[in-house]
Amino acid sequence: MTTEMITFKLEDTFLKDVDSVVKNQGFHSRTEFIRNALREKVEEAKLKEAMIQIAKLKGSSNNNTSDKKLEEIRNKVFEEFEKNLK
Repeated sequence: MTTEMITFKLEDTFLKDVDSVVKNQGFHSRTEFIRNALREKVEEAKLKEAMIQIAKLKGSSNNNTSDKKLEEIRNKVFEEFEKNLK
């Protein structure tokens, strides 16, 4: 996996807050902290999208459903959920 350098600007006061968190939370560097924060935000977005998809599936049937069919639906939802988390 290759990495690419990016550059962005932060206000001094915000950068001091970042440095404080880096120091107090045991991160080795600003870069490690920023990567971690970005990963968390991406995973949060994926989870949100998966929850939206689950909500859409929830209301898709008004018919009486057998236990077997419910199990199939449940498995499909978890498969979709796992795909969206990757």
